[in-house]
Amino acid sequence: MDASAAGADPIRIVLADDHAVVRRGLELLLDAEDGMEVVASVGDVTAAIRTTRGHKPDVLVLDLNMPGGSSLDAIPEILAASPQTRITVLTMQDEPAFARQALRAGAMAYVLKEAAGDELVEAVRRAAAGETYLNPQLGARMAAEPLAPAGPPDDLSEREVEVLRMIALGHTNAEIAEHLYLSIRTVESHRAHIQQKLRRSSRADLVRYALDHGLVEL
Repeated sequence: MDASAAGADPIRIVLADDHAVVRRGLELLLDAEDGMEVVASVGDVTAAIRTTRGHKPDVLVLDLNMPGGSSLDAIPEILAASPQTRITVLTMQDEPAFARQALRAGAMAYVLKEAAGDELVEAVRRAAAGETYLNPQLGARMAAEPLAPAGPPDDLSEREVEVLRMIALGHTNAEIAEHLYLSIRTVESHRAHIQQKLRRSSRADLVRYALDHGLVEL
């Protein structure tokens, strides 16, 4: 039954994804559901913050990788501007570290883009109701991990620590690739993951982090 016919207000949704085709598909998917209404659609982090502040939707569907800054860093700012908005992260990032960071920052749901559309619908409904939703496969991987794993800080993998050390020591991506027997593209991917996990984008910030955590010495 349609929510308006039943006398209930629809779940008002803002979509934030940097791919217009993806946004259009999500809009069609969610608008087709009873009791859901997409009120705005944006393509970068700055617009997501501004639009959420203006519309104060029930749910913000937020992609992690967009222009305009860090989506993870934006979550607390969005919630401060619109406390009643529940955030559902929709992303290709299937590493538990990103899910943990998103949930710690204040997101209510974490859905992978590879999942079926009905999973997003379920996540939006649960988030709107104040319930947490986590992609089942990702949740199983997180549950299988040790509660207090020993190892690199901030969920960095051993390989990411190696790459971070070499970045901090001034090596180029090509030099890192040659030293670690990786492709340059793989090094670039590791670097992007490191920046996302640590929420640091400049080389100077990465060097400072490596020094602060004893990964390299002066």
